[in-house]
Amino acid sequence: MSKPFPSSTQGATNSNPKQYENILTEIIGKVALITLNRPKALNALCSELFHELNEALAIFDNNEQIGAIVLTGSEKAFAAGADIKEMRNSSYIENFQTNFLGHWTKITTIRKPIIAAVNGFALGGGCELAMMCDIIYAGEKARFGQPEIKLGTIPGAGGTQRLVRAVGKSKAMEMVLTGTWNLNAEEAERAGLVSKVFPVDQLVNEALKTAEIIANYSQPMVQMAKEAVNQSFELPLASGLLFERRLFHSTFGTNDQREGMGAFVEKRNPKFTNN
Repeated sequence: MSKPFPSSTQGATNSNPKQYENILTEIIGKVALITLNRPKALNALCSELFHELNEALAIFDNNEQIGAIVLTGSEKAFAAGADIKEMRNSSYIENFQTNFLGHWTKITTIRKPIIAAVNGFALGGGCELAMMCDIIYAGEKARFGQPEIKLGTIPGAGGTQRLVRAVGKSKAMEMVLTGTWNLNAEEAERAGLVSKVFPVDQLVNEALKTAEIIANYSQPMVQMAKEAVNQSFELPLASGLLFERRLFHSTFGTNDQREGMGAFVEKRNPKFTNN
């Protein structure tokens, strides 16, 4: 992984006191960095990893000093998929009763923006995990795919749902039904799955830079904006427009709105206080 980006927060780096087996955590200024850390398994996603990830995300979500989160893996693999050894002998009734994979989606309940910095393989559950994040940046050697059909099953954590919304029905069908068509970074960017592509060794730093920009805005506004965008996938257009408008109205009850517009009129930089 490349070193932390140069910025006004350089030197303000410290580790989250909680230590984990399958992930690494770090705080850089107002940004939290989480790194998936199962290198021998190419960051295969096991249940314990997700329990740790959910815990770390909740801690950072509740930390008022953190404004955004970056999630990454290694240069070889963001996450090569779910841990097949863990799930191969599961039964239907066991999966149903335990709501297997249900805890994977807790990442979507985090209110602070999450940027996925994807290098290498993001296959199966890895692709699904990236799509649960709010922004995806990719290293130039990244590969995205849903190969579950080759294992005698189908995607189970959003691969048939979020992928369609990201790249359209035809391309999603091709990826899901063949299991062999993986998008490279440039194809993923053209399809709309990825926002930007960077050299491998610059990816994490670029994600951190964007996260720092977000983290320095008014956090209530950032969280409202994230919520409004996400509602566009859930609501009819008229309902979504009303939801957006009501949130917009509510910003006028905040000090940050008055500060932001006042600073614009006075031609100075705003000083947001998150209230």
